[in-house]
Amino acid sequence: MKQSIAAIAVLSVLGLTACGEQTEATNDTEQTAAQTNDVVLETPEARQSYSIGASMGSFALSRQKQLVDLDMSLDMEMVRVGFNDALNGAPALTMEEMQTIIRNSDEEVRAKQEVLASATAQKNIEAGTAFLAEHASKEGVSVTESGLQYEVLVAGTGTKPVATDTVKVHYKGMLLDGTEFDSSYARGEAAEFPLNRVIPGWTEGVQLMNEGSKFKFVIPAELAYGARATGSIPPNSTLIFEVELLDVLASEE
Repeated sequence: MKQSIAAIAVLSVLGLTACGEQTEATNDTEQTAAQTNDVVLETPEARQSYSIGASMGSFALSRQKQLVDLDMSLDMEMVRVGFNDALNGAPALTMEEMQTIIRNSDEEVRAKQEVLASATAQKNIEAGTAFLAEHASKEGVSVTESGLQYEVLVAGTGTKPVATDTVKVHYKGMLLDGTEFDSSYARGEAAEFPLNRVIPGWTEGVQLMNEGSKFKFVIPAELAYGARATGSIPPNSTLIFEVELLDVLASEE
């Protein structure tokens, strides 16, 4: 069964939402935003209709940003023309032609993303290698057999955990350029997790700490997330963590 171009756009938006690229707003938030734009959504029909149109617009903007990041482009005026033509039941292209064009565009996007990811990964390997070599020579920095680097900022005297223990920690994680990608301090709440269920650099490093300690870790990519991009962490990233071991909790065993 053939679908309208509008239906395809809506499904695309729903797919983006499912992947976490858009944030679902509450009804009150939607109504406030709409009223700010002099749109009053007083009926279920109006709200549904507005949501369909706004979702398509959000999808188009998201696609435009994706293409710009890859040195590609999207003509937003032609997006509007195509939208209106479809609403009027007279698109200039057949559904089959549109599907082929979009499929070819998706393939081009994937190819460029792969090239960009490969270049970024190689650049991060080189940057990490250089940083680790320089950092290892600094006073107070120790290097384990695996390549993990650590520095004792505060020496605690409490219990040392083993890999099967659950630990309570405060921490912040940074990329080599100082960009902070995660922080329990920023959340205002310490984290608790089994030590054997985190990245290898953490599993190894936190076992070197006594309760009450604060360490700085520099974790090579192979002891972190490797070639896999994770959230705002690019592939093959060497990571810097400052970790406070607050408590060693009950062992899993």
